[in-house]
Parts: sequence; C-alpha cells; structure tokens
Amino acid sequence: MPQFRYEGKSVSGQLIEGVLEAKSAEELAAFLRRQRITVTKIKKKPKAMNMTIGTGVKAVEISRFTRQFAVMIEAGLPLVQCLDILADQTENPVLRTAISKIRDTVSGGSTLAAALAKHKKIFNDLYVNMIEAGEMGGALESILRRLADYQEKADRVVRKVKGALIYPIMMIIMTIVSTFAMLTFIIPTFADMFKELGGELPKPTQVVIALSNFIVSNLVVIFLALGALVAVYVILNSKKKSRFYIDMIKLGIPLFGDLLKKSAVARFCRTLGTLLRSGVNLIDALNITAKTAGNLVLTAAIHKSMISISEGETITAPLAETKVFPPMVIQMISVGEKTGNMDEMLEKIADFYDEEVDASVDALTSMIEPIIIVFMAVIIGGLLIAMYLPMFDIVGQIK
Repeated sequence: MPQFRYEGKSVSGQLIEGVLEAKSAEELAAFLRRQRITVTKIKKKPKAMNMTIGTGVKAVEISRFTRQFAVMIEAGLPLVQCLDILADQTENPVLRTAISKIRDTVSGGSTLAAALAKHKKIFNDLYVNMIEAGEMGGALESILRRLADYQEKADRVVRKVKGALIYPIMMIIMTIVSTFAMLTFIIPTFADMFKELGGELPKPTQVVIALSNFIVSNLVVIFLALGALVAVYVILNSKKKSRFYIDMIKLGIPLFGDLLKKSAVARFCRTLGTLLRSGVNLIDALNITAKTAGNLVLTAAIHKSMISISEGETITAPLAETKVFPPMVIQMISVGEKTGNMDEMLEKIADFYDEEVDASVDALTSMIEPIIIVFMAVIIGGLLIAMYLPMFDIVGQIK
C-alpha cells in the first residue's frame, strides 16, 4: 500500500505529523478523524529509490534464512507462520519483501516451490527444485537442512577463493597507482631540478624521465585506452561464445587456474550430489548444475553429459574432455554411476576438494605475498634509485 505523510492537530491543539499506510488519502483522513485528529495536510510520500547491485541479498543471508526455516519446520510450526516470523525478523529489506510475498502466495493456496519460483533472482533453480522435491516427498524439513548445509559449505569455498584473489589484486593495484603517481607528479619535479643543474644524466634516470614525459603528455589517451579495454572486456564477457574462451583462459592461468579448477570441481560435485540425494532425477539435476556452474567450459561439458546420458552412454566421457576434472574424480564418478551411489560419491569428492581448496589458498597466499613484495620493491625502488643517481654524482663532484 502507498504511504502518506500527514499533518494535523489533536483535540488539545497540539501539532501532530507522521507517515501511515493507506489505500487512499480519503481512507487515511477518515481514520485520522476517528482518532479525533483534525487533518490539515495529507500528501502521498514518494517512493524511495532502492539502488541494489545484483539481487541485493547476500548468500549468507539466504543460508541463514534456510537454516532458521528448517528449525521452525522441524519444531512443527505451520508453513505460513514460519514465513511470517522470518519476514518480521529479517533485516534486509529486499529479502524481507520477498519472504512476505512468498507468505501471501502460500496463504493463497500455492505450493512453497511455486511461490519461491516467482523470486528466481534470490532463490535459484537449485533451491526451487530441491524444495519441490521435498514437498513431493514429504521431507521438507530434511531438504531445508540439506540446503542450508550446502549453501554454508559452498559459500565458505567462494569466500576462500575470493580472499585468495583479492589480496594480490589489491597489492598490484596499489603498486600501479603508486608508480603512476610518482611518474606523473614526483618525477617531473626532479626532472625540472636536474634540467636547471645541467650536465648529462645517468641512463636509468633518462629512461625514467622519458617515461614520465610520455605518460604526462598522453594522459588522456592512456585513460581512453584503459576505458576502451574495460569496455571490450565487458562486451566480450556478456557474449556467450567469447565468454567461453575467457573462462577457458582463466582456468589456464598459472597458480590461480589450479585454484579455480578445484573450486569448480567442488561446486559441481556438491551441487549435483545434493540434488540427487534430494530426489531430483539425473537429467534435471545436471541441467540445474549447469546453470549454477559459474564457468561456461564446465557448463558445456555438463550439457554434453546430458546428451551422452540420453543416448544411453556414460556421464564421464564429456567431463573428461574438459581437462577440468582430474582422472581420479572421473574414475570416482564412473564408479558411483556403475554402483548406483553417485550422490554419496559426489559428496565425498566435494568434501575432499573443499579441503584441497583450503590447502591451495594457504599455499597460494604464502607464495604470492613475497612475490608481490619483491615486485613492489623492484618497481618503486627502481624509480627512486634512478632519481637519486644524479644526486650521488653531484655529491661526488662537490667532494
């Protein structure tokens, strides 16, 4: 309902103002009159602009909602009452609004899965399909608990990988910014001073000054070129065909590529295993896993696996062609497929690769930190030494 800002006077003549929800200004005026308030002004409150990036809901908020939902269902509370309580205690306004709408839809006779499906920006296909399987099998509380476990583990892996990538990226950015600041602001000052002193400068100093002059003279061109590169990357990343090759390049990057491969394997195995254990059939489970894979190289392999299964072949051959899955993983999936325990096998692989991601992050962090420090020392130190070389010559001449 729309909100209205009102002003008025009480029986004692005291000024009163506030904001209330009502279907119309007339309805609000009638309500205020019943409260013995003389209305002087009613104006519809403009809607606030909600600027959100992505869905506006964090993964940790979804997993917290799911965990609390599971506990309430296990305690025997009715579905609508659970949603009502969760809507009241949720702080995120986007998620709170979504839960309220889901509650109203369920109250109208809809299934929980159908109500969630109307908010796919927040609750993805995996979430909706697992809830649907839980409702059909009469095991909603166990499905919610499994979903919460899955989300918490998947979110932990994502945070680990992001943490490993953010540190070196931030250090490199700081080095670039510092170098740029020195070349555009500090070194020109030194160059003017050396010009006044006269004499021939050492070769390293000449090179640094020449680089500084080039950057200062072509500052606009450099920024335009950088902007163009970013625009090209965004455009290429938005197109499926070119994004496939970008994802392939990411997997081939030294050090980082191995970490991305391990996290992709863990994500694939945990998602597919969780869906199969929840009662979703293999083809639908693979289709949902493909949508949530996060890498188009892996998505293409999963689609090939679906075709392979529909033709009566195995799941493993298309996965092996990607070079993302190690032979050990392929063999374990193959064993699980033959024995009929694929969900259990996938869970074991996911747990193993979660630990592998942890170990890779620790090893990468310990390896990258000294490399970045040396890189910064060479760049910044090299510029400073190049600028101080003429001063050493001047001091020598004075002596």
